[in-house]
Amino acid sequence: MTDGLDPLEPREAMEMWIGRQKAERSEATVDSYRYRVRIFVEWLEEEGIEDLNALTGRDIYRYDAERRKHVAVPTLNNQLGTIRRFLEFCARIEGIDDSLPMKVDPPSVRKAERSNSEKLGADRAQALLETLGNFEYASFDHALLALLWHTGMRLGSVQALDVEDCYLDEDDLDRLPHRVEGGGDVLDEVEPPFVYVHHREETPLKNQEQGERAVALLPDVGEVLAAYIRVNRPECSEDGRRPLFVTNESRGRASKSTLRRRVYITTQPCRYGECPHGRDPQDCQALEHGFESRCPSSVKPHAIRTGAITHHLDRGWSKTDLGARVNASAEVIDTHYDWPNKVRRMESRRPLLDSLEEDK
Repeated sequence: MTDGLDPLEPREAMEMWIGRQKAERSEATVDSYRYRVRIFVEWLEEEGIEDLNALTGRDIYRYDAERRKHVAVPTLNNQLGTIRRFLEFCARIEGIDDSLPMKVDPPSVRKAERSNSEKLGADRAQALLETLGNFEYASFDHALLALLWHTGMRLGSVQALDVEDCYLDEDDLDRLPHRVEGGGDVLDEVEPPFVYVHHREETPLKNQEQGERAVALLPDVGEVLAAYIRVNRPECSEDGRRPLFVTNESRGRASKSTLRRRVYITTQPCRYGECPHGRDPQDCQALEHGFESRCPSSVKPHAIRTGAITHHLDRGWSKTDLGARVNASAEVIDTHYDWPNKVRRMESRRPLLDSLEEDK
């Protein structure tokens, strides 16, 4: 034992920390954490550091220098940020010196370097919804795109929704007291339409219980969902639950990959018009099953979330209120999701000029 520290093997520490994360994080997040820490642990083992008691600030510097040779700055920022959290855990269980975590120094990253600015623009989103409303009203694709665009939800949140999570008219409110804190008193304070996103073991949310929230809908979006459920949703029940988005093929809950594929298809411009890229539909690979994302104009669900969040901000939403709606902190919104048109954002602030009149 060194300076009052308990011996701790790097791999044992990693498994202990990952075990703790499993109780607090989504499976995808835990997998990314394991990957980042495993690289660090394998490097320690290669360097002959078999006990974390022996870890020094100089070792951390050498690891940082080694990783810089192999990964881009944004990746290094993510990896070192995770390593710091891992070492903070090791310090709490008396495996390393308390000062070591702060010696991990993730490089600063400019917004343009750390974020993907791809987004679905508001004009195109509205055009797509209008087209779907005219030709495929309340279809699977119409309901999916309307919900993604209007709420800015992550794909996993949409996939987790059940029919019973949708409160689209007054009758639906009868089941609300049984599902939320507050009981019958809630009925005096809420009005439909809205959806209530729940974290469940079978359909976990990215931020687990912290991702649970009620999300208000505009009446026309609520009408689309209600019509989809009433007319176009195949009847399906799984383990006592009725998934909102059900595929005709499997008659089961649509997987994330299926939802993602439908988004790619829905955002292909040639679906209702000519191809803007001059491709022959007979030869276009993007029209083949499994290759839909190869259309230059199709977008992924994350681009819809980015566009929706930017649109909310353009319409004057505060990042605090919007963060509660889309389950993201103001910092995360600013870093990853806010890609405004500078002139449009200026116009969204114009009503604030009225407050300056008082200064005259």
